[in-house]
Amino acid sequence: MTVTTFITGASGDIGSALAQTCRDHRLILQGRDEAKLSALCAELPDARPLLLDLARPERFAAALADLPPLTNLIHNAGTVELGPVAEQDHSIWSNTFAVNVVAPAELTRLLLPNLRQTRGCVVFINSGAGLSAGAGWGSYAASKFALRALADALRAEESGAGVRVTSIYPGRTASAMQQKVRRQEGEPYDPETFIQPQTLAQTVRFVLDAPRDILLSDVTARSTGGA
Repeated sequence: MTVTTFITGASGDIGSALAQTCRDHRLILQGRDEAKLSALCAELPDARPLLLDLARPERFAAALADLPPLTNLIHNAGTVELGPVAEQDHSIWSNTFAVNVVAPAELTRLLLPNLRQTRGCVVFINSGAGLSAGAGWGSYAASKFALRALADALRAEESGAGVRVTSIYPGRTASAMQQKVRRQEGEPYDPETFIQPQTLAQTVRFVLDAPRDILLSDVTARSTGGA
């Protein structure tokens, strides 16, 4: 049986690592960078790119119309803009929630019929900020708390259909997004001290491959500080 896996944010560091780790699957790779997606697909035995702006949910239905039955849906894409609540206006909050919450909700809604067919797995790559919020992290943490609620509700609603739902809460992971965060914090970026994208991807693969009689509902992952 062919395993089909849909990955959002596939043109980023973590998304690319996820695609490589699931290279034995048929892959549908969402992103906005056509060149990066095409190059990644060329490295994989069975992958197709899906150019889609996650801030435009009204376009999702048409883009997803011809997809095969899915085995796995990995919500990996995300956006972050640090700043105190007193300084971030509604446009930052709206964009953060659009990409980090509304897009996963709408993609899941549209793909659920496919996932129910296969008794598939939905993985939400959340963040440590989805468990606690610090100063300057208001909009991002709020979106990740909302993503956690989305996953919890979906898990309760779909348990009877056999769809497994997992939230993964990684600590800081070496990536272009983390470089941006460190710049915004005014701190140096040392990727060796963070979780490596390949390590996080292997953790996700462990969740996908878990036996059917177990549900890994929440997985928290933290860096050991480099090895």
